[in-house]
Amino acid sequence: MITILFFVMFFIIFGKMIGFALKASWSIFKAVMYLILCPFILVMLVVGGLIYVAFPLLIIIGIIGILRNA
Repeated sequence: MITILFFVMFFIIFGKMIGFALKASWSIFKAVMYLILCPFILVMLVVGGLIYVAFPLLIIIGIIGILRNA
């Protein structure tokens, strides 16, 4: 009986730890994408001659950033 209770509690705690790990890894992934990949894509668009695409994207991202902090 104690063994069953142990396994039930073990899986509950282990499940919560997996949930926390997924939330943490998703947050880290989003931070990496915003800090590294987004500027890299904008620079590559400019280098590739697509400044008319990169500039409006930069303006939209800037407006979203300003509104999100307000």
